[in-house]
Amino acid sequence: MSTLSTHRRLVAPQPMLPPLAVARAQAAPTLSYAFGSRFFLLLLIGLIWLGPAWWDQQFLWGLLAWDAVLLAFWVWDARQLPRPEQLELCRHWRGIVTLASESVVEIELINHGRIPVRAVVVDDASTALLPVPPSLELAAPPGGSGCAGYPILPVARGDARLGAAFLRYQSPARLAERWARADLAQTVRVYPNLEEAKRHTIYLIRSRQVELEKRLKRLRGRGHEFESLREYREGDELRDICWTATARRAVPITKVYQLERSQPVWLCLDAGRLLRARVRQLSKLDYAVNATLALAHVALFSGDRVGLIAYGRQVQQRLNAGRGSPHLRALVEQLAFVRAEPYEADHLRAAQLVLSVQKHRSLVVWLTDLAETPATPEVIESALLLAQRHLVLFAVVGHPELSEAARQRPQNEEEMYRTVAAVEMVQRRDLLLGRLRQRGVLTLELTAENLAVPLVNQYLEIKERRLL
Repeated sequence: MSTLSTHRRLVAPQPMLPPLAVARAQAAPTLSYAFGSRFFLLLLIGLIWLGPAWWDQQFLWGLLAWDAVLLAFWVWDARQLPRPEQLELCRHWRGIVTLASESVVEIELINHGRIPVRAVVVDDASTALLPVPPSLELAAPPGGSGCAGYPILPVARGDARLGAAFLRYQSPARLAERWARADLAQTVRVYPNLEEAKRHTIYLIRSRQVELEKRLKRLRGRGHEFESLREYREGDELRDICWTATARRAVPITKVYQLERSQPVWLCLDAGRLLRARVRQLSKLDYAVNATLALAHVALFSGDRVGLIAYGRQVQQRLNAGRGSPHLRALVEQLAFVRAEPYEADHLRAAQLVLSVQKHRSLVVWLTDLAETPATPEVIESALLLAQRHLVLFAVVGHPELSEAARQRPQNEEEMYRTVAAVEMVQRRDLLLGRLRQRGVLTLELTAENLAVPLVNQYLEIKERRLL
């Protein structure tokens, strides 16, 4: 999906809670009547007439009379059933649809007919929400409604399509059955895990970082944000002298700067093939997206401006640095559409884009993984390029099986080769990350399931130590 189309959607963002879907039922295009379960039961009971028919064939007329009466009652029951137009179906969403977070969808049947009905409703839900379409049993009195729900557990971000709801309904007699469908087609958006971001924001509130960001005391130092003018003192740098103010007052006047309290933070998210690997139910990219959202939530709450670049071979999503609740909402919308690609990502393109849009020094948080190649991976060279101007936090999303295999004591020849290969990969990663640290890049190597907390802690430490 192109970045342009995503920006068009963000002009008027949809409500995060999916809207209510309502539709009247319509008769099935083919034969819409069928026999109910009780009809077949009574039909079997009528076979009792076959017993005396062994001695007197006239009893077969009793069997035929039984079947004729039963068929007449079926026709009567079918005519009593409400027309499909008298039944109304509603799909209710009881929570925001987020990745790997269970929520409930409810189906409501409203009966505008004159008799109560019992119905079985099959909702055509996307496989991105649950593996098989749910089947619900509902009962609705005349002029009333019945409701039943089913749980969903989304496994993919982005838009999920739901189709029509199909129902089979019967009267209390359960002799006849009618089939119908209600056009409840709608598209719902599956967002990244929002609860994790909220938890980390609560953690920030309880930490000393809030006091550091909210207090009114201004910190003077070697910053770039102008604070005030004062007379020149011994030790002040000549480049800080304000010559216009010096000419007006006839005494040397110097500029006083303060440390910037609001810094730009750029989140650079790799969506290439290496992030397609799955850990438990989710991919590495899914964990990285959740961690990105958690870090963005904390950074925006701290007063920083947050930007986003998600890229594969091309830039998938881009959001310039900003702050505030609307900006957070725009960031959530864009993260919902980040997709893993089957190709190696173009890291150099992403680095050059950051350098072109962010001229002043900022914090760049880069979430990626390292390819196992003899040559230096392109992402390492790109991170070093960024480090010439920005402070780079380079976070490698590792795989837990790699470290476990490196620590394993081999029991046979096959396990020995596997362990040696794992040790070589771990050592190569350490050498590459050590090269980055020598050039001033902050590095983290984390497992996918333990990604958000260390990132937030590292960000808080950078803010506290005023490394920018």
